[in-house]
Amino acid sequence: SVFRASPNLTFVPACLPPDPVEVEELQRFVSNSKRLFVMTGAGISTESGIPDYRSEGVGLYARTDRRPVQHAEFVRSASARQRYWARNFVGWPQFSSHQPNEAHLVLRDWEKLGKLHWLVTQNVDALHTKAGSQRMTELHGCTHRVFCLSCGDQILRSELQEHFEALNPSWKAEAFGVAPDGDVFLTDEQVRNFQVPACRKCGGILKPDVTFFGDTVSQEKVRFVHQRLAESDSMLVAGSSMQVYSGYRFALAARDKKLPIAVLNIGPTRLDHFASLKLNSRCGELLPLIV
Repeated sequence: SVFRASPNLTFVPACLPPDPVEVEELQRFVSNSKRLFVMTGAGISTESGIPDYRSEGVGLYARTDRRPVQHAEFVRSASARQRYWARNFVGWPQFSSHQPNEAHLVLRDWEKLGKLHWLVTQNVDALHTKAGSQRMTELHGCTHRVFCLSCGDQILRSELQEHFEALNPSWKAEAFGVAPDGDVFLTDEQVRNFQVPACRKCGGILKPDVTFFGDTVSQEKVRFVHQRLAESDSMLVAGSSMQVYSGYRFALAARDKKLPIAVLNIGPTRLDHFASLKLNSRCGELLPLIV
């Protein structure tokens, strides 16, 4: 069983409590679904204390001028990798300790009941896995895994943390704020002496098993998700504005198949003009009300 913590609303945009009429509409939508395809985004994890990028007023883009690492820069630049891993090293203990909230647990329960056919998450925080979801695809990978760009060898991120500690026994840095993907804000001066290990097997570059900005999701994974969508009879988007095309394409495919689409997200999304139902509530507050 998963510990049910109170929601952390630090990074959740302000919104009204669920409207009883909206609750009824979503209940009808879910009741009518036999093979529900669910896609989740950062807005489902904000109640676990993980900030997102785009939420009005509280997202990373609203609070700072920081931007996430780009794939090409990470691959090309040793200093970019040093900066990324130093920040990630400091942020990892807190980031890896985040726990699922009510929304994650409800979706796990729907899967156990046979209501949820497949779950696709755009998040890299492993919270659906921690909640116990199994019929799931991590569209953008997961920060809890690391792999070598040369030979493909994989290790757990927790194991890499031990390598970092061994290489940097006296290195200390105080963080300035937390970013969405598990890193923190550090100055260039702080990261200058941070040592980054190479692959234990071939000496290659280690990278988290996530799709960085500027990179693309593998065609094999995209095909697999399209197959799961083709088997489904409806789509629910929870906690995503769907601004990133890698996820949005599946909503377009659902629309083309004329599947009913419900959207649960605080603030506007790219689906609002063609969704069957749009709800402006917290995922962790509304989803537990659905039987």
